[in-house]
Amino acid sequence: MTVTLDDVRQAAARIRGSVERTPCLRSHTLSQLTGCELYIKFENHQFTAAFKERGALNHLLSLSAEERARGVIAMSAGNHAQAVAYHASRLGIHATIVMPRHTPNLKVRNTRNFGAEVHLEGNGVAEAGDYARRLAEERDLVFVHPYDDERIIAGQGTIALEMLDEVPDLECLVIPIGGGGLIGGNAVAAKALNPAIEVIGVQSARFPAMKQALAGETIHCGLATLAEGIAVKQPGRLTLPIVRELVSDIRLVDEAEIERAILLLLEIEKSVAEGAGAAGLAAVLAEPERYRGRKVGLILCGGNIDMLALSSVIQRGLVRTGRIVRVRVAIPDVPGSLAELTRLLAEQRANVIQIAHQRTFTDLSLRATEVEATLETLGSDHTREVIEALRAEGYDPVLPANEVHPDERWAADPEGHG
Repeated sequence: MTVTLDDVRQAAARIRGSVERTPCLRSHTLSQLTGCELYIKFENHQFTAAFKERGALNHLLSLSAEERARGVIAMSAGNHAQAVAYHASRLGIHATIVMPRHTPNLKVRNTRNFGAEVHLEGNGVAEAGDYARRLAEERDLVFVHPYDDERIIAGQGTIALEMLDEVPDLECLVIPIGGGGLIGGNAVAAKALNPAIEVIGVQSARFPAMKQALAGETIHCGLATLAEGIAVKQPGRLTLPIVRELVSDIRLVDEAEIERAILLLLEIEKSVAEGAGAAGLAAVLAEPERYRGRKVGLILCGGNIDMLALSSVIQRGLVRTGRIVRVRVAIPDVPGSLAELTRLLAEQRANVIQIAHQRTFTDLSLRATEVEATLETLGSDHTREVIEALRAEGYDPVLPANEVHPDERWAADPEGHG
């Protein structure tokens, strides 16, 4: 094993006081929802809102004076970039960061604000990495890999030290996987402290590179995922054997499951998670029987989600839970008909967000017009009550067939608390 428990403990001592010892809290509501005793490690409480600070700082503090003077370079889709940029600035080290061209604006802006020289190159981390290596050779910079580095892996493993210090009887850790640095370091630490603990990895179904590599399959990945922090096409040379030895299984989660987990963390825990940060919860929600009755630890590894993406997740989630719904009805094309419809909706406590009517694109009678109303309701049950009330008054409401209809699996208690 290239990284040991001693390495992780040394990293913990090295970075102590310079990164947050983030909360590890039992979520009462999510525990009820999943059927297990769920503990969440809130790494989104780090200054740069992600766990990457641990490994990045451990690496930077290990550099010699000569290496610090040369400056460092890193490639990253965002969180590693911010971590290196922030701590390099603190330590007086010049940082050059190469990010894929389509990195969320929030992460690019934050990285530049930390004083790094930012280059946007390539369509993914692999292409950005190729450019970064060329630049490192040209400028004689120290390369700080986001996951395939012993000091990075050891630094990330300090999360498990803290979790097991606070909850020593955890039975399972569910950890997102991109290149494998996070799960590698934490698997080393957790299994050394408690050989009986189970470590389960989670990948986006669109980027299952680690799972495919372990199975000896050709790696095939999609073009994009909401969980861009774990959208890695090539597992680490160092992390692959660690995962093979210490991780019992890798589960894949789809985009809708990741969106649901982000929304639940926002509503229940009042905590913002990026796609990668919500992947662990998505996996538990997808297979509750696997974890039922067990003490499960999740690492909410980051909270750097673009605001437009978060807005879309919220709106789509409200649709999926039946709290925003579009309804089409035909009404007589006479004065007062629209007012009568809105009166009925108001009586049913359905808030009208938007309403429009049109006469052209329809096969209705010339004496009728089609109204489309976007409504805010209290959830799937309330939506059904509104529909039944419309039918009772003689309307024939239609939900557009191309939309996601209310799904009970998405149900959440918006007033719940962790």
